[in-house]
Amino acid sequence: MEKKLSEMQFVLCIENSGCEDLEKRKLYQILPDEKAAQEGYLRIVDESQEDYLYPESYFIFLKLPRKAQEALVATD
Repeated sequence: MEKKLSEMQFVLCIENSGCEDLEKRKLYQILPDEKAAQEGYLRIVDESQEDYLYPESYFIFLKLPRKAQEALVATD
């Protein structure tokens, strides 16, 4: 899990125009997707644990402490 956490990235949603399934001020995990990034999109994991592409401009990248990352990926 140690390597896995260090590779995880999280973003904060700051815009959701036309995307009812995104919530402003909510944290989302992103998955690496170089092709999507070249097009200006991020692959976001939503509450259903599915991933979808959204405009990168809708988010800001966050650097979270390890404990916060662990809490966000915990599967109770």
